[in-house]
Amino acid sequence: MSSGKRLRVGVLFGGRSGEHEVSLASAASVIRALDPEKYEAVPIGISKDGRWLAGTKANQMLPEVLKKGERVSLPPDPTAGALLPIAQGAGRPSIAVDVMFPVLHGTFGEDGTVQGLLELAGLPYVGAGVLGSAVGMDKDVQKRLFEQAGLPIVPFVAIRRSEWEQDRAGVLARIKKKLRFPVFVKPATLGSSVGMSRVKNAGELPAAMDVAAEFALKIVVERGVNAREIEVSVLGNDDVKASVPGEIVPHREYYDYAAKYLEQGTRLEIPAKLSKQQIAKFQELAVKAFQCIDGAGLARCDFFLEKKTNRISVNELNTIPGFTAISMYPKLWEASGLSYSKLIDRLIELAFELHREKARTKYSIELPAGAGGALEP
Repeated sequence: MSSGKRLRVGVLFGGRSGEHEVSLASAASVIRALDPEKYEAVPIGISKDGRWLAGTKANQMLPEVLKKGERVSLPPDPTAGALLPIAQGAGRPSIAVDVMFPVLHGTFGEDGTVQGLLELAGLPYVGAGVLGSAVGMDKDVQKRLFEQAGLPIVPFVAIRRSEWEQDRAGVLARIKKKLRFPVFVKPATLGSSVGMSRVKNAGELPAAMDVAAEFALKIVVERGVNAREIEVSVLGNDDVKASVPGEIVPHREYYDYAAKYLEQGTRLEIPAKLSKQQIAKFQELAVKAFQCIDGAGLARCDFFLEKKTNRISVNELNTIPGFTAISMYPKLWEASGLSYSKLIDRLIELAFELHREKARTKYSIELPAGAGGALEP
């Protein structure tokens, strides 16, 4: 990180996923938390149809950025060093940023696609890289990696959308053979409980599968458990730390999209009422899960704690967790002694730290003079 001047932080929000509105709320919270003496926030919105728009006024509201912002593009060229205005003409300078802070949830933002563009552009950015982001988004691959690493998970079945459309009866038979009801049906590559259904019996299964299939190429069906929902925030690159655990206590039957973002009543218990042994176990599993997917920067690890048996299961890892005022990720760190603004500082430090580490890596071989051989034209 440079000193003597404010760092220009590009806060990337919006996006083309079903979690567009959630992203706006998260990004607004991040921008408010950026210390104006250290940082200059550059809001960069991605519209639902994929246009990139940069804020042009101080304290511009994010919905206005998406309507009236300067249309820009980020070239996959590390020598460009800036966002370039699409409209040509005098008085349209490029927009330089020192570090990107993606607050994009879901497809085309949390899944490695934007991270790949930032890698090509040579920009430091907050959060996991291409691999960690892609695995973090794909609940099927993520669960298989957890299983291979010996982490406890809930039994599940993954179904491709094409398979469901071509052989509905065969898919239903496979699900009923492996899992007992109730089950949860969800898109494999989306978050915030978009497209998720709780299915109590076989008769409700086809409709739930159809809903999930609208949102992803793969569908995950997992056994429902009568459990407490425990979450742990993770922070770091190589030296990974875990927060105190918290508990989601939904006012609905389960923690769906409406309970998360549209309604009041869901409680966050921080810290969760757990024994010292349980706390240590949750923290240990959160760090292992984070390392398992090649995480970096931040993630929130979600768990089930079965009420009858006290069995712990890793549910999923979110590599760009919510940053809204009611979001668990920053609240858990606040309860662990790290304030919201200090958390933002640390995430930006980690982005530069990882960028420097990547810069040490060789990407080409320097051949001695005259050793070209067959490689010479």
